[in-house]
Amino acid sequence: MTDETQHGEASFAARARPGIRGLRAYDPGHDLVTLRRRFGDALVELGSNENPWGPSPAAREAVLRQLDMLHRYPDPLGAGLKRALGERHGVDASQVLLGNGSHELLMQLAQVFAGPGDEVVYPRYGFAVFALAAQAVGATLRVADALPLDAAMPLGHDLDALLDAIGPATRLVYLASPNNPTGTWFDGQALAGFLARVPEHVIVVLDEAYAELADAPDYASGTGLLPRHPNLVITRTFSKAYGLAGLRCGYLLAAPGLVAVMERLRESFNVNGPALAACEAALADVDHLQQVRDWNARERAALAEALSARGWRVLPSQTNFLLVEFGAAGAVEAALVAAGVVLRPMAGYGLPGFLRITVGTADENRRLLAALDAVAA
Repeated sequence: MTDETQHGEASFAARARPGIRGLRAYDPGHDLVTLRRRFGDALVELGSNENPWGPSPAAREAVLRQLDMLHRYPDPLGAGLKRALGERHGVDASQVLLGNGSHELLMQLAQVFAGPGDEVVYPRYGFAVFALAAQAVGATLRVADALPLDAAMPLGHDLDALLDAIGPATRLVYLASPNNPTGTWFDGQALAGFLARVPEHVIVVLDEAYAELADAPDYASGTGLLPRHPNLVITRTFSKAYGLAGLRCGYLLAAPGLVAVMERLRESFNVNGPALAACEAALADVDHLQQVRDWNARERAALAEALSARGWRVLPSQTNFLLVEFGAAGAVEAALVAAGVVLRPMAGYGLPGFLRITVGTADENRRLLAALDAVAA
């Protein structure tokens, strides 16, 4: 065995680019494969914000039709899905970029538009990938404090603080509405006011991964603001409301010129054939999406009420999850995993007293509550 093969991670980390050396890999949560083997069908998976009702039947059929084409490369442009997305959002297909999940696109935005000497602004308690994207390219992170717990939107984005964090070296601002992991959101008027005050040279990336699940009267997507703000980028995904997390497909909406520059970095065939077909079919099945929205809203409200009745603080949410303050969250979470119920710990986000709970089916939520009652007892 050579000396090089004996070297561990530290040896190779020293050879990596400076931005990579300080990175920690994205944490997907528990080892669900092992837990599935252990608990089988008894496992209650409420840690990854997946859609427990599954995708449109039309999407399933589209995947099956693709099985005879697995020896062929998919459409490298994803033209059919881009056209469908353009029609859905009222933009030209040239304003759509597809990705292997929105995670890939969030990373690529930093690769294209930031680097050493640049600054990237993002909110405290924002999606973990925002920081990963900036660190990976060697940009300097500037974190804007969130709203306090006693605010009307507890732990939500403080848009004024984000504006204050923008400086001459800022190239990107990341934010989300609704936000992961807090579930919080802001209204269209607040977003419009924020964008009007952001310097034109700063690109604003608005992650709307959970937009299809938002039903609050004051929630508004940023898509209508795209014509007025060529520095606005909106990212979305088929992993949440559309129930296609296993196929990994996301997209962004932006000015054609920005998309054209991003295309230079896009990996060839980055969205596979079954995913392209399934997402186009899912997009067309508006009835299934509405049914998922209705199910999620009903179960989210019922679960929030049940948790609050047990004395735990539940933050307002416009997503398919709830952020809940348990105090001794680590002990609660460990006891639940031992009982076959998986939630998401929030210590990595700087919220050690909280757990994030995916909204499940009525049966899954009953099993969760029963397990929590047993732990509390």
